[in-house]
Amino acid sequence: MNIAKNTPLTPFPQFLSLMDRYLILELITPFLFGMGLFTSLGLSIGILFDLVRKITESGLMIGVAFQVLILKMPEFIVLAFPMSMLLATLMAYSRLSGDSELIALRSIGISIYRLIIPTLILSLLVTSITFMFNNFIAPMANYQAAITLEKALSKEKPDFKENNIIYPEYKKIQRPDGTKETVLNRLFYAEQFDGRKMQGLTILDRSQEGVNQILTARSADWNIIENVWDFFDGTIYIIDTDGSYRNIVRFEHQKLAIPRAPLDLAKRGRDYGEMNIVQAQEYLQILRLSGDDQKVRKLKVRLHEKIALPFVCIVFGIIGAVIGLQPSHTNRATSFGICVVLIFAYYLLSFFSSSLGIWGILSPFMSAWLPNFFGLASGIYLLVKSAR
Repeated sequence: MNIAKNTPLTPFPQFLSLMDRYLILELITPFLFGMGLFTSLGLSIGILFDLVRKITESGLMIGVAFQVLILKMPEFIVLAFPMSMLLATLMAYSRLSGDSELIALRSIGISIYRLIIPTLILSLLVTSITFMFNNFIAPMANYQAAITLEKALSKEKPDFKENNIIYPEYKKIQRPDGTKETVLNRLFYAEQFDGRKMQGLTILDRSQEGVNQILTARSADWNIIENVWDFFDGTIYIIDTDGSYRNIVRFEHQKLAIPRAPLDLAKRGRDYGEMNIVQAQEYLQILRLSGDDQKVRKLKVRLHEKIALPFVCIVFGIIGAVIGLQPSHTNRATSFGICVVLIFAYYLLSFFSSSLGIWGILSPFMSAWLPNFFGLASGIYLLVKSAR
């Protein structure tokens, strides 16, 4: 054992013992190896092949493709962090176990619980870095990558939805038998949005009991001072319950107090992967106004998953350490194989749990955190069993 060598261990904080520094050093090398391996695999499978196809078929410049590849890298680095943590603990503890170094440590009274403290320290550090990448760096980089790619392909992405803005608004009504049902309250449609005005509008309004209205207008914009919509050059059709026109009103300028949510929706030009937590929360407020419960649930699930993902580093760290502590001679190939199986099982459970949350069977919180809870419980069980 080389624990007595102090020279490479001095950069660590003084509150860490010599054993902690040694074990952390043993974890860092396979962790960095895993980061390079899993990031490269993710980039190759997730974006590289698609960029090569765009270069050959769409004439994308190689320089632009390389820039997009670099911008997409943080997204795959986020996924590589927990997988690398699992691989690092498996390889490091398996090597120490195979070389009987763990036996020597346990022979002097060091428990298994004490041996995984360096793993917890490193996994907490990696968790914080993962959260920073997942919430700040990756969304911004993904958005810039989308803009760069679409500009290069002559399809510049605007900061808003340019054509066909559709915004349904729902409400709940109570039927005579006491049951509640969600029905369409208002349907907003605009052909175009130039960043300031909506063009070619059609609005179906069913908000008043027994009266349906259809409003058409050449253009409309949001009146910030009065918090209403200004519609120009349009017609209002009031439809009776029997389907006949009760009244037709033509106007040059009409103010209507309906929600500004369609404008907010039109200006939202980012996909979920291009939004941080704050931006996603703002978008969630817009979706809530529409009354589309399924979309609201889906976004809630994605929000909780964004928070839960970094903590997979701790779960994988504990599981990998416990498996590596088993008295077996596991080589690198075996460690990598175990790592792949565990990652596949975890993400399969995560996909299934996420689907249950979107369907409304599980709460958004539980659907996002259930794989972490299950993995943590399994790791603690294996740890207690190994310590006996």
